[in-house]
Amino acid sequence: MTFWMGVASAQHARGGRDGGFAQLGHGKHIAVKSLKKGDWIVYYSPREGMGEGVPVQAFTTIGRVTSDEPYRFEQAMDFNPYRVDVDYLKNARAAPIKPLLGALRLTRDHGANWGIVMRGPKRALHEEDVLRIVEAMNVLAEFEACRA
Repeated sequence: MTFWMGVASAQHARGGRDGGFAQLGHGKHIAVKSLKKGDWIVYYSPREGMGEGVPVQAFTTIGRVTSDEPYRFEQAMDFNPYRVDVDYLKNARAAPIKPLLGALRLTRDHGANWGIVMRGPKRALHEEDVLRIVEAMNVLAEFEACRA
């Protein structure tokens, strides 16, 4: 099992949560092909909308991959992104990143430049970071129950 962080607007992260899927890197296969059944993905959302809207800077959704492999989805006439199915923890609340910056292995050595590690479609996370994030999202007990 691997823990991943996806980066998407809060609007897109909620859309994935509500639809039960994860889609990364503008739907590119390479962005989701390493997500395996049983892996966990938590989304970090820098803004409300894609490249626009109010700053969010929070972990917004988390779930476990349930697909055996990525699949194409016909979303629009000329847009068929790759996705994986995800069972999201529906009670997760948005967890602002700023209170976590010094505690996360992901960000603690970057000081004021922490945003640089939040770029790209996804990044592997250490389990200790995931535990801090799910605690901040107020779903630690639910997360632990799903892992048992």
